[in-house]
Amino acid sequence: MNIVVTVKQVPDTWAEKKLDASDRTTDRKSVDNVMNEMDEYGVEEALRIKEAHGGEVTVVTMGPQKAVETIRKALSMGADKAVHLTDDALHGSDALQTSKALAKVIATLSPDLVITATEASDARGGVMGALLAERLGLPQLTLARKVTVDPAAGTVQIERQADNGYALVEASLPAVVGVVEKINEPRYPSFKGIMAAKKKPLTTLGVGEAGLDASEVGLASAGSKVDDAEPRPPRQSGTIVKDEGDGGAKIAEFLATQKLI
Repeated sequence: MNIVVTVKQVPDTWAEKKLDASDRTTDRKSVDNVMNEMDEYGVEEALRIKEAHGGEVTVVTMGPQKAVETIRKALSMGADKAVHLTDDALHGSDALQTSKALAKVIATLSPDLVITATEASDARGGVMGALLAERLGLPQLTLARKVTVDPAAGTVQIERQADNGYALVEASLPAVVGVVEKINEPRYPSFKGIMAAKKKPLTTLGVGEAGLDASEVGLASAGSKVDDAEPRPPRQSGTIVKDEGDGGAKIAEFLATQKLI
């Protein structure tokens, strides 16, 4: 099995997120950046499929040079190799441009299975799996809480998470599968894995090397961008109502001014 997993470096979930004042893109320099938590489940599932059926796991990411930290974590978990698409021209790319760039890279790897997370914690668009499937011309299986691969039959079956249970969905390989956090428990990188990660193959590509033109990506040609933004105003203190026999009336009056009654 030739398995590709997409991963992304994102601002720490607990960090206060800001926009860069110069171009209103996410300010990643002022906060700690970590591997998108949902991607850990994707890497873990890929490793389990590899352990069951053999093959190799390739991690693919797009981002600044610092994103190599996220690649190293995936490699230390057990992935075999990685491809890092990094170029200043990619800065400010929206989801459509990102999917186009990633699809270019993934297509060269000829995967049997592409695994993505349901969403990334920074944008929460939840569309990357669908976009990649469309660009690669592959079937897409989403919200997988369990994945069963049959290499001999050339099929993949998932239990698709639903509000009232799950649905069984099957497709022919190759395919794109999006996993949810309930699918597994990601392993912690061991010391041996961390040391081994430093020697694993890591291919770094620029825009041109990936078969892209700089005009196809980046903020200048993005289909969506932030035109204006301002910080959320500080939370105001609440209104204290002292009950002096007329508390009920005061509360009713307050609710009426807020147009709640």
